[in-house]
Amino acid sequence: MRTIRVLAPLLLAASLVAPVQAHAEEAAWTGPLSTRGRWIVDAHGDRFKLKSGNWHGASGTYTGSGDINDPANHHSGEKADQVPLGLDRATMATIISGFKEIGVNSIRLPFSNQMLKDTNPVRGLKDTQLNGKRPLEVYDAVVAELTRNNLAVILNNHTTTSRWCCGVDGNERWNTSQSTDQWINDWAFMAGRYQANKRVVGADLYNEVRRNVWDDPNWGWGNDHDWHKASQQAADRLQQTAPDLLVIVEGINWTGIPVDGFAHGRPTLEPARFLSHTLANPAKLVYSAHFYGYTGPNHSGATGIGETTDPRYQDLSPQEHINVLQRQAFFITEAQKHFTAPLWISEFGVGGRGENNPKARDWFERFVNQLIANDTDFAYWPLVGFHTDRGGNGWALLHWDAAGNRMGVNDGDDWRAGAWNRLVTAPSRTGQVPQETRWNQLLKESCPQNEKLVGISHTGNRGLCVSGPQWSGTTRVTNEQHVTNDWASGYTKLQCPNNNAAVGYANFTLVCAPVATGSTSRVVWFDRGDNRPDQGGDWANGHYKGQCAQNEHIAGVAYNWRRTPDALLCRK
Repeated sequence: MRTIRVLAPLLLAASLVAPVQAHAEEAAWTGPLSTRGRWIVDAHGDRFKLKSGNWHGASGTYTGSGDINDPANHHSGEKADQVPLGLDRATMATIISGFKEIGVNSIRLPFSNQMLKDTNPVRGLKDTQLNGKRPLEVYDAVVAELTRNNLAVILNNHTTTSRWCCGVDGNERWNTSQSTDQWINDWAFMAGRYQANKRVVGADLYNEVRRNVWDDPNWGWGNDHDWHKASQQAADRLQQTAPDLLVIVEGINWTGIPVDGFAHGRPTLEPARFLSHTLANPAKLVYSAHFYGYTGPNHSGATGIGETTDPRYQDLSPQEHINVLQRQAFFITEAQKHFTAPLWISEFGVGGRGENNPKARDWFERFVNQLIANDTDFAYWPLVGFHTDRGGNGWALLHWDAAGNRMGVNDGDDWRAGAWNRLVTAPSRTGQVPQETRWNQLLKESCPQNEKLVGISHTGNRGLCVSGPQWSGTTRVTNEQHVTNDWASGYTKLQCPNNNAAVGYANFTLVCAPVATGSTSRVVWFDRGDNRPDQGGDWANGHYKGQCAQNEHIAGVAYNWRRTPDALLCRK
């Protein structure tokens, strides 16, 4: 369970269901993973649906006050010692067998940056060969055992310091307690560490980016709090270090002061509708989001201090709930947009045997139905917890007591069993996923190397790329030397050389590559309008823009006296 404590500066900082058996065809997959449109696929191009769970602990369970060695000062008394929870109560093999029994095929494995550097040995683990190892070495062993059991592993930088998430705790942003450079360097270290293991399939960059006491994160402002900028930088580094990994970017979890009368809310992935990510290999991008019934689109999830009168997700009507989910995250899977990507709900969950709130129970059933209806990839939070005489924090799907006795979701007394088993066995797309047209925003001087440029904005230095021929060598055009006729009289024109197409653009420069043929041309004007087909989405929101058709390429750009683009020469 995630305890959400988003505070302002002035506030104090039950049905019996047979267990699911893993299907043989789900185990027969080959890494690495990639994406095609909204789908994740394996190395053969077959759909691989992430049916995941979170195995937390290595990111920290300490609540931040009192003796760190006292279990009472850890979330729900579940002391993990910076290793995946439960290893002091059951062996890796026992816990992983439980994962497979309940139907998951992949594990989101949180870690903290502090854990990576901690040299103190871990003691008291059931796998005796792990005792005396430092936390990262235990993490290594867990990764190896998970992947040996055909489970995909997604590395998740959950926290910076090893503390329970997610409040005003020094872990609000990727760079709250460290520099952005250090954060990216740690990711390069982790990516390189597991690069040879093709069942380590993804890098989930940072968890629940949110406001600290004084400042909000943002998406696209270009400053030190810009999550879009930082995640793009990390993605670029990862694609150099470990190009096989999926790069998973979560939306912004919270901005503003949670007090009635002050602006506040949960942006989630909404900013990506107008500013998405463009990777050097776009077939590696996945977006993620978190949803819990007790939080809301404008509700922090707090009770008492930090609580507002905004509705929680579990307070919304069924149609309101669907509409909000679509607006905040599920739109990502819309086809043929610059933001189109797989959506992974990397956290959702609810209390088990002890949850008697009918709204919470109803929300969980409805959310599961939404995941099924949209064939959405998911990861339950959490998989592992503790119990004492079948009591305690009931959010986990599998609990172990101090003697190693397991309590599971399918024991017959957990009301979530029906919904959970319906989710993991639901019909979903399988088999080959064909390649499809890919659209991306132009975020650097050039499009990715298998895309061409088809759109340019009047202002804002924005562009749109679309699938095209592979290219390598380029020509940078900054004058009219290649202009063959006066196709925009009175305007300064940049034009690609013959048999070249534009593959990039920046200010008064056109980047061209020898990948084009054809001689049929037309001029698209956009000096005071939005002249484009309904393809690719709104890639330059708030700007006039022009766009060639998908089967055309940009051969030239016409500029007014202010060197602002006003027209495109489209050719096919």
